[in-house]
Amino acid sequence: MTEVQPANAAGTRLWVERTGTRTYTGRNSRGAEVAIGPVEGGAVFTPGELLKVALAGCSGMSADHAIAHRLGDDVAVTLDVEGPTHPTEDRYPQLHERLVVDLSGLDDAAKERLLRVVHRAVDEHCTVGRTLTAGAEVTLDVVQP
Repeated sequence: MTEVQPANAAGTRLWVERTGTRTYTGRNSRGAEVAIGPVEGGAVFTPGELLKVALAGCSGMSADHAIAHRLGDDVAVTLDVEGPTHPTEDRYPQLHERLVVDLSGLDDAAKERLLRVVHRAVDEHCTVGRTLTAGAEVTLDVVQP
């Protein structure tokens, strides 16, 4: 069995840097940044919110071609995502996504076909959703600089 080596898409480096008590800035080597912290930290994302946003973003990106192909490049799409925290296990036992898009311009058969294609695209190509569904081994090494 071949061991999978940790890597990121296109060799992108990902890291977080501590900016204060329980607050961090997430970065990638392409220059993007995101503020991470607790709910009471204000204009930050919690790690759980980032997980949920990553899932919704991945689903949207996976379905985007099919939706835009049938409804136009300027189609308005919103994905809401939510999931409660388990009361004792500090995890999300269920996540629910809601893709909001106006399908009123399609007849019933075209709507049904588009919904099938969207679900298939997300099921087959949303790496975040597939990872959450299958589970992933997580490791942590603590090293000195």
